[in-house]
Amino acid sequence: MLATRTNWRTCKGLHRSIEREDLPLSVDRLNQLLLLSTLVLLFAVAAVRLSSRSGLPSLLVYLGIGIALGQDGLGVQFDNAELTRTLGYAALVVILTEGGLSTKWREIRPCVPSAAVLSTVGVAVSVMVTACAAHYLIGLSWQTALLVGAVVSSTDAAAVFSVLRKVPLPKRLAGVLEAESGFNDAPVVILVVSFSAADFSSVVWYVLIGEILLELAIGLIVGLAVGKLGEQSLGRVALPSSGLYPIAVMALCVLSYASGAMLHGSGFLAVYVTALILGNAKLPHRPAVRGFADGLAWIAQIGLFVLLGLLVTPHDLVDDFWPAIGVGLVLTVVARPLSVVISLLPFGLRWPDQALMSWAGLRGAVPIVLATIPRVAEVEGSERIFNIVFMLVIIFTAVQGPTLPWLARKLNLSDSEEPLDLDIESAPLERLRGHLLSVAIPEHSKMHGVEITELRLPPGAAVTLVVRDGSSFVPLPTTMLRHGDELLVVATDPVRDSTENRLLEVGRGGKLAGWLREKPQR
Repeated sequence: MLATRTNWRTCKGLHRSIEREDLPLSVDRLNQLLLLSTLVLLFAVAAVRLSSRSGLPSLLVYLGIGIALGQDGLGVQFDNAELTRTLGYAALVVILTEGGLSTKWREIRPCVPSAAVLSTVGVAVSVMVTACAAHYLIGLSWQTALLVGAVVSSTDAAAVFSVLRKVPLPKRLAGVLEAESGFNDAPVVILVVSFSAADFSSVVWYVLIGEILLELAIGLIVGLAVGKLGEQSLGRVALPSSGLYPIAVMALCVLSYASGAMLHGSGFLAVYVTALILGNAKLPHRPAVRGFADGLAWIAQIGLFVLLGLLVTPHDLVDDFWPAIGVGLVLTVVARPLSVVISLLPFGLRWPDQALMSWAGLRGAVPIVLATIPRVAEVEGSERIFNIVFMLVIIFTAVQGPTLPWLARKLNLSDSEEPLDLDIESAPLERLRGHLLSVAIPEHSKMHGVEITELRLPPGAAVTLVVRDGSSFVPLPTTMLRHGDELLVVATDPVRDSTENRLLEVGRGGKLAGWLREKPQR
């Protein structure tokens, strides 16, 4: 009881200090902020286990934490939409960076054309259908209706990445969905900003399309330039500490976003392209880089969703419950499937694939962040836009997220037995002119049952150590590898790339990988 009262007094004191914005950030106030932030963060981390067991996306838990802390809960007053938009942009940069770093280029490369069409033409179709529903069903003005359509037409990268990595979908579908969620933020942000402008009535559609294409082109060029520059520089420089590589990669991704935005291009497309290049480059300590980015992305998601929960006024949501249901049904049942069918018609996808992709158009933080743009611009009806979007995201994410695995099984699209790639980490041994490769053999990998000598590594590479069930030993040429083994492979600098490629080939194809094509033709 004493601890509860102390925490309550601390929260009330923080509430009073937040209301008194003229107070400087004293040490006592900093201690209170750190205490509350840490408690929220620890509770959010513990809540991830609950959300993973129930199948609910974690964003709903984080939004609930923000609502509980808000004015209808503990009474924390927060209504700064401009600050929320700014911090939301920063969080999206981190989330897109993590998504790009963890996306395998070879899996999404065949899907890039379809994802590009889906994130442009599909977005346009979805915006128009949803805007018509908001105008004729709810009675919103055309500007407000178009804003609602544009805000909710973008799939959320954080929601898609987190859900798809738990649902074993075929690579052709997962690649399209991941690439689409990384690409479609850029055109949607441009649409929302244009529709929120004071001179909205004078916007010409073909001029708007030209501006979107120009900003996308600038963002793509900046992302490619920064990504290739980072790949060349980090691949050749041996930094004195492995902890510097994740910092350098994150700095390059943020540099890409800032450069693209300053050049009046799409910073979101730039950061995703840069992260995609760096995540698939042969850089040292790649698992460490991805782990660092994953941790930052979790912090960004937690902070962003809690902040969005604080911004909303729960008792004002009741009046917009049914409008949110109506717009959400049209978006989910009509607009999204229609955009998928029209966009992917030239690519010949089967109807089960289209059905799953229609249901997998998950919304999350991105639409709620975009809904703050009209509030900052003081567009008429912006409060109602925010409330409708907030309710729509909560309701339909709670329905679509948990049912996606069930739908994949019903459509026979679950691919749980597909072999996973090896997890290979490279550490440069600069003075020895070599590399130490750490290789983890995952479940379903076809390296299981392969003997060391059957790996047929190039001359200059050798397996020096095997870690199995917590014990390590020096392997013999006849040692048979198993799932869960970790290998230490030493390779000289000239054969480092060929060694890694050979390990990946065996992991996918087994001991005979590459054997047929290596036989001379008769």
